[in-house]
Amino acid sequence: MNFKVLKNANVLVTGGCGFIGSNLIEALLEAEAFVTCLDDLSTGKKKNIEPFLERDNFTFIEGDIRDFETCKKAVEGCEYVSHQAALGSVPRSLKTPLLTHSVNVTGFLNMMEASRLAGVSKFVYAASSSTYGDNEALPKIESEIGRPLSPYAVTKLVNEYYAGVYKRNYGFNSIGLRYFNVFGPKQDPNGAYAAVIPKFISSLMNNESPVINGDGSFSRDYTYIDNVVQANLLALVTDNKNALNEVYNIAYGERTSLIELVNLLKDRLLNYSSDLIDVQPKFGPERPGDVPHSLASIAKAKNLLGYDPEYDLEAGINKAIDWYKQNLETDKDN
Repeated sequence: MNFKVLKNANVLVTGGCGFIGSNLIEALLEAEAFVTCLDDLSTGKKKNIEPFLERDNFTFIEGDIRDFETCKKAVEGCEYVSHQAALGSVPRSLKTPLLTHSVNVTGFLNMMEASRLAGVSKFVYAASSSTYGDNEALPKIESEIGRPLSPYAVTKLVNEYYAGVYKRNYGFNSIGLRYFNVFGPKQDPNGAYAAVIPKFISSLMNNESPVINGDGSFSRDYTYIDNVVQANLLALVTDNKNALNEVYNIAYGERTSLIELVNLLKDRLLNYSSDLIDVQPKFGPERPGDVPHSLASIAKAKNLLGYDPEYDLEAGINKAIDWYKQNLETDKDN
């Protein structure tokens, strides 16, 4: 797809040192945009943007979105804002609800207000499939949500409410993208709140049993990072007025159980270590706040944004494994 309309545009990416943000920045730089990255490095890693630091069209600001003055400084002169900064993870939000609220709600409102005051033309933000809460219907349709099951889910729903209020009262345009279990290069496999795919890959590469929360039947709509980057770029450049001030499911549109995921990863990694044939997953307790099943309808994003995800789970897994093989081995050597 041609995103050259972004050439020479000034774009702020918050949370740009994180997994999704840094991949998005790479695509924006390839489109020859001028990119500013705002990140406090609390969860993001500066190594994710190191290849960009010497580029004339890239600026890094270390700062916290909970500080309004920092937000105003970062957004100066920007035409577009891509708000990716957040404190993710359902389990973490259950342990630190006040911190999660502060970053995800106060930080979001700071960025939206700073963007409005600066005359930003388009504000695209990371929403979440956790918003569907206890709604058991599949596939998930944007207009049909349930009650949130975690503090994290509450914060992401509040973001959507604020976006609606800002359109209604200030005429400020935004687009929310509800991500479904994104995975791919630069996603950290370490830490208590690591996502399952990088965690499983890391375990299997070490011939260790991946730990599944629950009996393995829970299913997710796993979404490769390049699909998510495509959706963000489409949201930034869309000239379809009907596409503005909406939220969209960003996924592939298929679901895979955790046990199916482990088996797929084992199959792809057998050429890395034949010993994996004997490695079996371990099963632990279900995590509080987890939704049993998740599957997205992506019809709305296709119809209004032109979203056309290129990578299904298997294609994405192949690319992700190639990256982890190279980078996890490099980390060991260092």
